[in-house]
Amino acid sequence: MIPAPATSLGSAGLGTLHTVRAGVLDVAYFESGPAQGPAVLLLHGFPYDVHSYVGVAPQLAAAGMRVIVPYLRGHGPTRFRDPATPRSGQQAALGADVVALMDALEMLRAVLAGYDWGGRAANVVAALWPDRCAGLVSVNNYLIQDISIAARPIRPDLEAGFWYFHYFATERGRRGLTANRRDIAEVIWRRNSPDWDFDDTLLDRTAQAFLNEDYVDVVIHSYRHRLGLTAGDPSYEEIEQQFARQPPITVPSITLDGEADGNFPATGGSASAAHFTGPRTHRRVPHAGHNLPQENPAAFTAAVLDLAHTGPTARPRLNRPS
Repeated sequence: MIPAPATSLGSAGLGTLHTVRAGVLDVAYFESGPAQGPAVLLLHGFPYDVHSYVGVAPQLAAAGMRVIVPYLRGHGPTRFRDPATPRSGQQAALGADVVALMDALEMLRAVLAGYDWGGRAANVVAALWPDRCAGLVSVNNYLIQDISIAARPIRPDLEAGFWYFHYFATERGRRGLTANRRDIAEVIWRRNSPDWDFDDTLLDRTAQAFLNEDYVDVVIHSYRHRLGLTAGDPSYEEIEQQFARQPPITVPSITLDGEADGNFPATGGSASAAHFTGPRTHRRVPHAGHNLPQENPAAFTAAVLDLAHTGPTARPRLNRPS
């Protein structure tokens, strides 16, 4: 699929904005770096957007990588192609979106790097489609959810940090998110990253991505599904069934923990070690919170470059049945 005509948004520091038909979505993505360079997909989380990578993408492009930074479903200019498609936010959908985007861009393999929702999508692809993943950078380690144990309580102090999980489980929470998208994000940002000195300009820029008409539906479904409170999109059921087995990640991986993450305490990585059966390095990043690539771009960039392949192009044409 040939991408739609590009729009220059170089001032964002992410390259040029394109749109491409990919699976059930028209995906908006920024691209920078040489077209034939080894590829990397930088995947953002919630409630954030592509601007998490304004300090990362230029460094990777300058190092010779083809850098793709997509807006996830329900964010920014990314749109569903069919009004009838369920506005699912489940992990299987996020992972399938990544594979569909790679197919649309005729990208056989790429380093997949992300945090939060984006890190989970990268984990899903690394576990279930390892041939598509040249390497994995994952903030907060192994992120594939086992929905079958979603009802188990966790430590009360951590439950308090996840207030929005429970808020979004209610219709009051849906109405609140609809009315207060930016302000809810600010509360989550401050809890997630207590050492991050962001300002209103940065938050306002990111909050533009939350004006997507499907944002609320995708977010609400994501959190209700992960708590086992609502069914998933039947289209992804076969993928979802594999997650209860907590599939291992066999590709080369670097996992990162921010030592100032207010909701996801940094660890030595040992708790999730059994899930990584391929080469894996764990790094702790001082003073960084949950939005690690924006809070410490150098650490995130270094992890990607340490995994990047420097061999043949990562953009061969795929031969697929019609």
